[in-house]
Amino acid sequence: MRRKVVAGNWKMNKDIHETAELVRSLADRLKDLRDEVDVIVCPSFASLVVAQSLLQNTRIKLGAQNVSSFGDGAYTGEVSAKMLLAAGCSYVIVGHSERRQYFHESDDLINTKALKALESGLIPIICVGETLQEREGGITDRVITTQMKGVLKGLSTDQLNKVIIAYEPVWAIGTGKTATPDQANQVHKLIRKLVAQIYSWAEAEKIIILYGGSVNPQNAHALFHEPDIDGGLIGGASLKADSFLPIVQAAV
Repeated sequence: MRRKVVAGNWKMNKDIHETAELVRSLADRLKDLRDEVDVIVCPSFASLVVAQSLLQNTRIKLGAQNVSSFGDGAYTGEVSAKMLLAAGCSYVIVGHSERRQYFHESDDLINTKALKALESGLIPIICVGETLQEREGGITDRVITTQMKGVLKGLSTDQLNKVIIAYEPVWAIGTGKTATPDQANQVHKLIRKLVAQIYSWAEAEKIIILYGGSVNPQNAHALFHEPDIDGGLIGGASLKADSFLPIVQAAV
């Protein structure tokens, strides 16, 4: 049976002081939660070391929001997978829609980043999703198929077993719009089918697929209890303990 996972993507929010405050609150309030869900927080690069120091001996795991496609070297402004691992990260988000939109990341680049993460021992949370125009144009399946084939290119079965996929409809991120549980589950089902076609049904049944797109305390339970939805990649609602904690509890 697949474990539930709830990851908080803090995006470009929270300085080191605000990070410390939120991490302390989450760690204290999650300590009695049943061990049925993996909880991950993904602060900005600047706050990773502070978060890691406060997360020791807690049930919360640390992730980063991006990783360089390069190893160490003369790449000013980049952060390597090796650096993230040394900072205490276990996970890294790869190919978030905001990286695709604002920084023009392609499926090929996202694939390279995922492979770099895997080679270094990090678990990549690989994001896919369609825009509103693509959904209204009736090409969601085509878009997701192209993205999935691109981002998984060259990954071995062993590497696939260390990957998490996040489906995030771009039209639902930060907009207040949310895919209905059935709409979301249909795309999750498609993603699982694509994994089966590329690898096998056995691998498809094992892979964890998260939903991301305006998840909140009111809709989390219905989303997380769809058969192919294994948790969430949470944006704005992860920035406050009072909204993130009920979402985590909805996954139990």
